[in-house]
Amino acid sequence: MVGMATQSKRRLADNLRRVRDRIGAACAQAGRDPESITLIAVTKTVEVDVIRQALDVGLLDLGESKVQELTQRAGMIHEYMSRRRLASGGRPQLSPRWHMVGHLQRNKVKTVLPWIEVIHSLDSLRLAEEINVQAARASRRVKVLMQVNASGEKSKHGVAVGASTHLAEQIVSLPNLELIGLMTMGPLPSDQEGVTSPRPYFARLRELFEEIAGERLVGESFRHLSMGMSLDLEDAILEGATTVRIGSALFDGLGPVAD
Repeated sequence: MVGMATQSKRRLADNLRRVRDRIGAACAQAGRDPESITLIAVTKTVEVDVIRQALDVGLLDLGESKVQELTQRAGMIHEYMSRRRLASGGRPQLSPRWHMVGHLQRNKVKTVLPWIEVIHSLDSLRLAEEINVQAARASRRVKVLMQVNASGEKSKHGVAVGASTHLAEQIVSLPNLELIGLMTMGPLPSDQEGVTSPRPYFARLRELFEEIAGERLVGESFRHLSMGMSLDLEDAILEGATTVRIGSALFDGLGPVAD
């Protein structure tokens, strides 16, 4: 078992190196600093042991798309980190930062809020108001990204491009929310119908980001674009992504995951 764990961690480290190389190459092409890109490891269905290994190789930003999985995994990892801290004589341990990257229902906000660092999928005023209420009860201010349906696909969540500016204004008016940027998802290859690149959708999100920032509707913390996954991270970085959400490229061979 120890040998298998070592082999698994080595595979993960190799995958991470390849992903960072891709990020570095895209940043070089765009004239950007790779350190300006936050890499979120989207763990989804990999085993908790693999998540522990992800922490060991330096992946501290972790993403989940479903509330039940996020809360269960975050709880288990919290216990693991507590045991490790005790075993080390109380030395501080680097804690993971959990990101809610999937669709969030209003009735699940209270459940997920204690665990998350950032919600990437805020797409309606009703959801914003619920997060604001629960955040006030928890005496905290929650970082959120507004999810935009940049491609206009009916199958995708997210506010329509034309309604985004108004929703941004409404979010900013809520005292326990901090709007830090925008998020979108590019089309899957099977959904592209002749479109050869998701880059136009990422470009549209960047343009929308610049419009909202230019109208001074938001504060200084509004500086993030969460876009790009395993298949299209290069296109996203070329269009200004500050955060990429990577699953399959990191965990290939370690479990049944997909972005």
